[in-house]
Amino acid sequence: MSFHITGDREADRVLDESPFALLVGMLLDQQYPMEHAFRGPAKIVERFGTLEPARVADADPEAFAAMCATPPAVHRYPGSMATRLQALARIVVDEYGGHAERLWESGSGPELVRRIEALPGFGKQKARIFAALLAKQLDVRPEGWEQAVGDYALEGYRSVADVTDVASLEKVRAYKKEKKAAARVQSA
Repeated sequence: MSFHITGDREADRVLDESPFALLVGMLLDQQYPMEHAFRGPAKIVERFGTLEPARVADADPEAFAAMCATPPAVHRYPGSMATRLQALARIVVDEYGGHAERLWESGSGPELVRRIEALPGFGKQKARIFAALLAKQLDVRPEGWEQAVGDYALEGYRSVADVTDVASLEKVRAYKKEKKAAARVQSA
């Protein structure tokens, strides 16, 4: 399957070709529009020449952060995200032999969500969304994945897991906007 998350053919191709790029896109998907977050890996490849986890992990932190901050920046908060990205790369190298896809190649759905949640920059909700993305778009469906990801397993337009084109991206945006408005009303 080809990803259609970013609205940019080249950025989506990077996601298609690199499991680590997909993981990085999800890491960057916070306090930043999702399509821009998932374009981040392509920006890194363009500027750094690779997204190979060992090279990212071993890069000089100051130089890597400066590269991430070069306009257009990789993220709204390029310095802190560069640090998290290098920490994520180090884990992928040390625990998964440099292959991000090994993170999701074994175990149950709940185990997958726990492994993702243990990564830097990934909390419970983000781990559930990423597991749903793997299930819905890459057919990575370990036993119990639906229960592990909760409502993100349902049909609909709740998260990046449901983005397959421009129309679905707009539906996810509308859903998120509606949820934020409802949360504001409840907290008032």
